[in-house]
Amino acid sequence: MEALHAPWRIEYILGPKRPEGDDGSIFTAIAQSDQDEKNYMIARGKTCFAVMNNFPYNAGHLLIVPYREVPDLADLTDDELLELMQLCRQCQAALRETMNPGGFNIGINLGHAAGAGIREHLHLHVVPRWQGDTNFMPALGQTAVIPEAVAETAAKLRAALAQN
Repeated sequence: MEALHAPWRIEYILGPKRPEGDDGSIFTAIAQSDQDEKNYMIARGKTCFAVMNNFPYNAGHLLIVPYREVPDLADLTDDELLELMQLCRQCQAALRETMNPGGFNIGINLGHAAGAGIREHLHLHVVPRWQGDTNFMPALGQTAVIPEAVAETAAKLRAALAQN
């Protein structure tokens, strides 16, 4: 079985999950900020937003996040759950258009045992995949091969989402 290694994520793993002096999650801080471009925000809905992952597993890795800080799917309102999935579908289409991946991993880690890094604020991962994207570079070279800067990918996805 091949694994998608992301050793550069150690900075995230060891770093703070909440902004200093703030009671909300990092996602709450991003949602409340007016620095969308700096934060790699690519779409805002009524109840959820889409943002690029600062510590991606792969190029184009993005997150769909409800504005409201909740830890579990059962805590979402019907409107939040619907928009979470609608925004996921829209982002997946934008990723297909701009990056032409061969597939996707889409999922939510709920709880510590499931690997949730920010347990108090549910978020949906959308990870585009390409044949052979699990190679020797991350596994042996401790190097991620991300073919484009996150800011450039964010700009392309914002443009693609604006067209739809």
